[in-house]
Amino acid sequence: MDDTRTSTRVATCRCGQLKAECVGEPVRVSVCHCLACQRRSGSAFATQARWPEDQVTVSGEFAVWERIADSGHRATYRFCPKCGSTLAYVIEGWPGVVAVPVGAFADPEFPSPRFSVYEHRKHGWVDILSDDVKHSSDPSIAFTQGPSTR
Repeated sequence: MDDTRTSTRVATCRCGQLKAECVGEPVRVSVCHCLACQRRSGSAFATQARWPEDQVTVSGEFAVWERIADSGHRATYRFCPKCGSTLAYVIEGWPGVVAVPVGAFADPEFPSPRFSVYEHRKHGWVDILSDDVKHSSDPSIAFTQGPSTR
């Protein structure tokens, strides 16, 4: 039997009212150590997956916040106005692509990151391990697409 089903992953905010349904495999999974991502995630780094925007459907009530990123591009975040979780965001430097924080999927089997960027801001006690991860302190690699899986 030919299995042509496409995988669908659903990310939710902490209270569950805001959802992002992502169809297919992400085009990129990465870790970012920039200070803005550290603040956004409340952690030492942030992990996000990106899909083409036509493969992501956001449903539920959300608020929007924008900022100018270190790259000079506008970043637009959609977050839950009830629990505050960021669920999806877009950056001008990645046209047509939506990023979703990996933790919002609550899936320990999620594909591992293939990029680790802004490493000049990385905490000394953090190591992103894998032979397949591209490491960079050059912020320009943050906008280099690449496959998320082998």
